[in-house]
Amino acid sequence: MYKVLRCDPRLFEKDLSGRKYIVTGANSGAGLATTAQLVRQGGHVIAACRRVNAGQEATRKLSDLRGSVEVLELDLNSLASVRQFVAMVKEKHDQLHGLVNNAGVMNTPKGTTEDGFETQFGINHLGHFLLTEMLLDVLKKSAPARIVCVSSLAHAGMQGRTATIDLDDLNFTKRKYDAVASYCQSKLAIVIYARHLAKRLEGTGVSVFSTHPGWIRSNLIKHSMPPWIQNILLRPFSRFLTMMSAEDGAQTQLHCLLDGDAPDHSGEYYSQNGMLYPKKENRAGGWPMRSPNPLTYDDELAERLYETSLELVGFR
Repeated sequence: MYKVLRCDPRLFEKDLSGRKYIVTGANSGAGLATTAQLVRQGGHVIAACRRVNAGQEATRKLSDLRGSVEVLELDLNSLASVRQFVAMVKEKHDQLHGLVNNAGVMNTPKGTTEDGFETQFGINHLGHFLLTEMLLDVLKKSAPARIVCVSSLAHAGMQGRTATIDLDDLNFTKRKYDAVASYCQSKLAIVIYARHLAKRLEGTGVSVFSTHPGWIRSNLIKHSMPPWIQNILLRPFSRFLTMMSAEDGAQTQLHCLLDGDAPDHSGEYYSQNGMLYPKKENRAGGWPMRSPNPLTYDDELAERLYETSLELVGFR
């Protein structure tokens, strides 16, 4: 069995008063757990949620903590929503010290976003890509600042699929749609983008990380299996399966946000443990660890993905 990687407890003693963060998908799972810890330490979190009511309900219990939370609408299925969200943030705030791109979908049926992109690539990568690019100016102005891009071990492949990026068919219009292959593609794009972005931001005081948060008991699994199977039937086998709570699943993101040495590893991949890694030697995880997918380090592919993403979201 593999040990859950957890933050040094001293990181949770840091005073985050006056520091501002955005966490996408902050109404549940690791997003909510990340938000709770930042607020507990005195930080202000902008909880970016598709359903504002759900976000307000989920974060209401945090009102007695040292910091504060505000919930703003963000639907990563819509580039217009991303732009509206950024406009709201910049109107209300002139500082941002951390951005956690946590929200996502997994193994969805064939479909498209509001803008016509394949659902998983559109939400997991392109929505967060536009969000990040539009916030870079305020992040730089607020430096030191950090960006955490939540990916998955699926960027290395999963269920016999090889993780790759087909820049000529990102939306599966030419090839047969495969939900797992699509998920792997979207998560690989996140890791590649994080490394590319870190290089672009060298010398600015803004550091970037990609993470595998672990197999968290959450509703992300709903398109792969009924959540009750994961949350009830498989619960006795959690340690063997490396399945964990939302609080444990937030540890890697919090480490990247709070650890003093993390900026020395900007662009690197941080992984919780994971039984589903294709190769056994990667299953213990590492903070940081070398990505098992060699495409992560293909600089030409990274530049092409960046340019393609800019064009697709209309951000120049």
